[in-house]
Parts: sequence; structure tokens; C-alpha cells
Amino acid sequence: MPDSEVDLAPGTLLISAPMMQDPNFRRTVVLLCEHQPNEGTFGLILNRELDVQLSDVLEDFIAYDPPLYLGGPVQRETLHYLHTRPDDIPGGVSLPGAVTWGGNFEVVQQLAKTGDATANDLRFFLGYAGWGPGQLEAELDEEAWIPSPSATDLIFNTEPDQLWRTILRRMGGQYAVLANFPDDPRMN
Repeated sequence: MPDSEVDLAPGTLLISAPMMQDPNFRRTVVLLCEHQPNEGTFGLILNRELDVQLSDVLEDFIAYDPPLYLGGPVQRETLHYLHTRPDDIPGGVSLPGAVTWGGNFEVVQQLAKTGDATANDLRFFLGYAGWGPGQLEAELDEEAWIPSPSATDLIFNTEPDQLWRTILRRMGGQYAVLANFPDDPRMN
């Protein structure tokens, strides 16, 4: 079922298959930030909002105190961020769709302190999703993931709990049908 036309590259979205049982990734959307077949893959889960604010993990974020997202099960003590402000936050990695991963953290701190940032242009994640060489490709062969070309316009403009369904619906056809797959098929 995965779309073999989609390259695994930065900006690609991985939508977990409805039948995936792994609690770390059930009904998640992962943005690939880095993919090197011989070295591994790094991504961030986009739709797992935590009940933790940025001020709970960092001091001095006064004017902008957004919720954090669970970026993945690996190294949950690390902080990552995505933004749409590469001109204001230098040093990040540009991804397709005008989304940037990382950048100068001192600038990010200053934007947050002054309140010149919003959830519509800057999001923070604890941890990340990671795969060793060949691991993601094996999971794709097992149809655990549905790769999608970048839909980064949805990252900052869609409620996290609606992102998984919204992307599947946008993909259309058989994927739109999967968007309505019950969370627990036994309850159907």
C-alpha cells in the first residue's frame, strides 16, 4: 500500500498505518529531517502534544510559553524545534515547504522572550524518532508507514489531534478511506 513514488528525503512525511500497534507511533505523523540510507534516519513526530510547557524545561521563556510535543522515543531529554522563520533564525536546515529544522538557539530564545514567536511559526519537541541503516526501509516493506510527499503547510495550521486524518484525507483514494479506520477495530 505505501506509495513507492515517494522518496525518503528530508521533508517527507511518514503516516503510521492505522493497524500499527507500537504505542510510540500509533496514529502519528513523522516529518523526516534527515535520511541517509547508510547512516540512518532522523525525524520528529508532529502530532503528540504533551501536557508540558516550554517553561517547564527551560528558564527565561516568558512571553512565549508553548506546549511541547513529543518528537519521538529517542533521547527524550533533548530539545528540537521547527520553524517558518529562516530569515530571523539563521543556521537551520531548510526542509521542503518553507519549514526549517533547528537554527541559532540564542535567537530562538530572544524571539520567545520578547513574544515575537507563536505556535504558528515555532514549535518545540522533546526527543526524536530515529532509525538505523535499513530499519525504516524494512518497516516500509512491512507497510507500517505510509510515506507522503511533503504536506508541511499543515504542520503549523492543523490541530495536532487532527493531523493524521487530515493528511490521509488529502492524499485521497484508498488513503482517505484509511482516515476513517476506527481506532480500535474490535469496537466497530
